[in-house]
Amino acid sequence: MTPDLPPALRAAAERLMQGVSRAGLAERAGEISRAYRGRQGSAGVVKDQAGATAYVLARLPATYAACARAFDEVAQRAPGFAPNTLLDAGAGPGGAGWAALETWPEISGAVLLDSNPAFLEMAGRLAEDGPDPLTGAERRIGDLAAPKDWPSADLVVASYALAEIAAARQAETIRGLWAATTGVLILVEPGTPDGFARLRAARDLLIGEGAAILAPCPHAQACPLVEPDWCHFVQRLPRSRDHRLAKGADAPFEDEKFIYLAVARPGVTLEPATPRVLAPPRIQKPAITLKLCTPEGAVEMREIAKRDKAAFASVRRLDWGDAL
Repeated sequence: MTPDLPPALRAAAERLMQGVSRAGLAERAGEISRAYRGRQGSAGVVKDQAGATAYVLARLPATYAACARAFDEVAQRAPGFAPNTLLDAGAGPGGAGWAALETWPEISGAVLLDSNPAFLEMAGRLAEDGPDPLTGAERRIGDLAAPKDWPSADLVVASYALAEIAAARQAETIRGLWAATTGVLILVEPGTPDGFARLRAARDLLIGEGAAILAPCPHAQACPLVEPDWCHFVQRLPRSRDHRLAKGADAPFEDEKFIYLAVARPGVTLEPATPRVLAPPRIQKPAITLKLCTPEGAVEMREIAKRDKAAFASVRRLDWGDAL
């Protein structure tokens, strides 16, 4: 999958900017970015449509790109998984739903759940010319910190949502999300030590609930990483002119660091697990060195010499986050 926004979503986002002060948007987008970096999350700064529009400018491209990458990895591990229904919990303006439809176009029904009315209204505006499941999606007010009457779905997604829930309430949220899942649950968080800690705790809880680990981990044993190391990946995405203005940046691209966790119900058929690349491959003339998390539950450094032509050819295009 491409990290670019789908054409219909990009066009809808551009329409939002018509007649709006770019300087004002950039200022609001800067507030959102600072809140994000300061671990505050978006809930405290997105209170109206102006804030939601600024969020679309500042954060939607990156959250979409991270979800698209995570969903693509899930689809490779579970190629037979074909969800009909989607629950996007903590949906924001709906970027994860768009990425899900790009990955699994057979989705025919969707529910977007969020506690912020401004986000849900924005999700509806962005989806006006989008795919039918999003155009006609049910947009429901709901508190992720208090699971109650959530609809079940084949695919349940919560992206960049756990960070805004008090640590003491996150386990209850994870259990609620898993209870709503009939097929696959996917969690996406910022690629920070805190984001990794949240998903490692969620992983332990879900294994205890009988979930099968799908990705990125190739095993269900205890995580072998030791502080200060942490698991995360990076997705590069293009920046529009307005995106660069909002970020106060000159580079035409952005590198979004993220971490994800995907688990499955027993009925989902999975391909055999293979090692996961945990860091950028180190390429030197005689060899490529890979940092791998293995199906045996260990982290190892593996060197593939150039003289081993078949093995070298099979790994030289691998990138950070790929399955071996």
